[in-house]
Amino acid sequence: MKITVLGPWGGYPKAGEASAGYLIQSEGYNLLIDCGSGVLSQLQHHLSVEELDSVIISHYHPDHIADTGVLYHGRLIQSKIKSELPVLPIYGHPYDEAGFNSLDHKPYTEAREYREEDTLELGPFSIAFQKTKHPVICYAIRITDGEHSMVFTADSSYMKEFETFSAGADLLISECNLYSDMDGSQMGHMNSTDAAKIAKEAEVSTLMLTHLPHFGDLSELEKDAKQHFDGEVMLASTGLVWNSEK
Repeated sequence: MKITVLGPWGGYPKAGEASAGYLIQSEGYNLLIDCGSGVLSQLQHHLSVEELDSVIISHYHPDHIADTGVLYHGRLIQSKIKSELPVLPIYGHPYDEAGFNSLDHKPYTEAREYREEDTLELGPFSIAFQKTKHPVICYAIRITDGEHSMVFTADSSYMKEFETFSAGADLLISECNLYSDMDGSQMGHMNSTDAAKIAKEAEVSTLMLTHLPHFGDLSELEKDAKQHFDGEVMLASTGLVWNSEK
């Protein structure tokens, strides 16, 4: 399993970068998790628009879906330039009708539902969901290819349920929008200590901090997490690659 960070930023992207987006690859299958502002531009450093196999959206805040419309245009244009592409499935939860419908631009992209009790089977991947604590309905995502597993918390304040959901994962990609001395319980976001506590209790191998803040010294997030979690800690950055075979 190979995971590439396309966008590590929360809220909006820094210049030349992107907000939330992660490319998950295994056995030739290309899955995009979230498609925030700037993600489509970053994606094309790694593969073409027509090579995507499916997309999953955690929730409908703009920093997670802003480029889904641009992705539709990309599929449309490539269908006209080259040959007609198959419809690209974009999976989202159905509890925000406007958000869900915004994913649907047949015959180029098609909105498909997932629910918390579902397990999606996409290519080599089995995918499970966990509802998070956020101002809008949002789902964490666990993906396995049968050999390795990763968990993406999406946006959330701290939840003990993450420990069970993430148990034994090779990689935990945790949102970390706040510094250790900040309380995100009302904002629907976590700090570096929260992320590290989940990683420790879940006994994951590697913790990656993402959905980063636009203030402060980001290295402090990593330093704090390492005080609470003995495994590997990574600070997400544009183009960063995690590979289960390393």
